[in-house]
Amino acid sequence: MMEFAALTYGLLASVILSAAQRNRKLARPHPPLLLYMGYLLCGLSAGLALALGYVALSLLLGR
Repeated sequence: MMEFAALTYGLLASVILSAAQRNRKLARPHPPLLLYMGYLLCGLSAGLALALGYVALSLLLGR
Protein backbone atom coordinates (compact mmCIF):
# COMPACT_ATOMS: atom_id res chain seq x y z
CA MET A 1 0.00 0.00 0.00
CA MET A 2 2.85 2.37 0.82
CA GLU A 3 4.45 1.72 -2.57
CA PHE A 4 1.21 2.61 -4.34
CA ALA A 5 0.90 5.86 -2.38
CA ALA A 6 4.52 6.80 -3.11
CA LEU A 7 4.11 6.01 -6.81
CA THR A 8 0.87 8.01 -7.03
CA TYR A 9 2.41 10.97 -5.17
CA GLY A 10 5.48 10.94 -7.42
CA LEU A 11 3.41 10.72 -10.58
CA LEU A 12 1.14 13.53 -9.44
CA ALA A 13 4.10 15.73 -8.56
CA SER A 14 5.79 15.04 -11.89
CA VAL A 15 2.69 15.85 -13.95
CA ILE A 16 1.83 19.02 -12.01
CA LEU A 17 5.35 20.41 -12.04
CA SER A 18 5.94 19.67 -15.73
CA ALA A 19 2.60 21.23 -16.71
CA ALA A 20 3.32 24.32 -14.62
CA GLN A 21 6.78 24.64 -16.16
CA ARG A 22 5.36 24.30 -19.68
CA ASN A 23 2.70 26.95 -18.99
CA ARG A 24 5.28 29.30 -17.53
CA LYS A 25 7.59 28.82 -20.52
CA LEU A 26 4.74 29.55 -22.95
CA ALA A 27 3.52 32.48 -20.78
CA ARG A 28 0.04 30.97 -20.46
CA PRO A 29 -2.13 31.14 -17.36
CA HIS A 30 -2.51 27.94 -15.37
CA PRO A 31 -5.88 26.16 -15.53
CA PRO A 32 -7.81 26.14 -12.24
CA LEU A 33 -7.54 22.34 -11.90
CA LEU A 34 -3.75 22.56 -12.12
CA LEU A 35 -3.71 25.20 -9.38
CA TYR A 36 -5.99 23.13 -7.13
CA MET A 37 -3.91 20.00 -7.62
CA GLY A 38 -0.76 22.00 -6.90
CA TYR A 39 -2.22 23.31 -3.66
CA LEU A 40 -3.31 19.77 -2.77
CA LEU A 41 0.20 18.50 -3.40
CA CYS A 42 1.67 21.32 -1.31
CA GLY A 43 -0.72 20.58 1.54
CA LEU A 44 0.01 16.86 1.43
CA SER A 45 3.73 17.54 1.46
CA ALA A 46 3.48 19.92 4.42
CA GLY A 47 1.20 17.57 6.35
CA LEU A 48 3.46 14.61 5.74
CA ALA A 49 6.52 16.61 6.77
CA LEU A 50 4.82 17.65 10.03
CA ALA A 51 3.67 14.11 10.77
CA LEU A 52 7.09 12.61 10.11
CA GLY A 53 8.75 15.35 12.15
CA TYR A 54 6.42 14.60 15.04
CA VAL A 55 7.19 10.88 14.85
CA ALA A 56 10.93 11.53 14.71
CA LEU A 57 10.79 13.95 17.64
CA SER A 58 8.67 11.62 19.75
CA LEU A 59 11.06 8.72 19.09
CA LEU A 60 14.01 10.93 19.91
CA LEU A 61 12.48 12.03 23.21
CA GLY A 62 11.29 8.50 24.03
CA ARG A 63 7.62 9.30 24.53
